Amino acid sequence: MSASIPDPHAPRMPRPVGGVPPGETPPGESSTGSGAGPYRPLTRGWAMAPLVVICLVALACALFFLAYAVMLNV
Repeated sequence: MSASIPDPHAPRMPRPVGGVPPGETPPGESSTGSGAGPYRPLTRGWAMAPLVVICLVALACALFFLAYAVMLNV
């Protein structure tokens, strides 16, 4: 291993103004929101059209496999 491990008991350098000392993690993002974009109120649930399409596709698949099973038994 060519990387050296820093001594944990070594004296720390003073923190530079406006920065983070080498080897330390900088602070994360602020938790306050920026409020970018217009406010849109939340809607409840799905629209009716996607639910109808999903139900029709599921029904068509079920009918296909039912008809296939009936044809195999004939």
